[in-house]
Amino acid sequence: MAVTIAFQTCDFCDVYKSDESGAFRVLPPVFQHFGGKMQFAGQVTTVKCFEDNSLVKQALDTAGQGRVLVVDGGGSLRKALVGGNLAAAAAHNGWAGVLVYGCVRDAAELRAAEVGICALALMPMPTDKRGEGQKDAVVDIAGVRLQPGDWLYADEDGIVIAATALHL
Repeated sequence: MAVTIAFQTCDFCDVYKSDESGAFRVLPPVFQHFGGKMQFAGQVTTVKCFEDNSLVKQALDTAGQGRVLVVDGGGSLRKALVGGNLAAAAAHNGWAGVLVYGCVRDAAELRAAEVGICALALMPMPTDKRGEGQKDAVVDIAGVRLQPGDWLYADEDGIVIAATALHL
């Protein structure tokens, strides 16, 4: 079960607005919320894939331990990398959230899942299953570098990334 962390991304930005170390980053405002939770946070694990969600399914079928799965789908708008079944698996397995640099589908099922889900857009077309991709890779999400072990905080104001936990 994912643990709820109280925070506001605006408060983090007020504190770290002058930080030039690269340890604090803000994702551009291109993501929409689709999951049942508008606010979520957790340590990042990554999957890099393109129009193939085999490794996404593999990850979300494991214990999430309150983490956030960041899926680098290359920004593709042609196939959905997460749908209702994977959202339900993420909630059941204790993931705090999923950030998809690409598309998702099954909007009603995503809203019903008790997990945070952010993505670029909805797309009803499913992916191919080729078993391709990389786990735990450093990824570039909309021009922002993320790596496993970073912390992601998402709420209705935006998404911030930090090299270490900010809520302690």
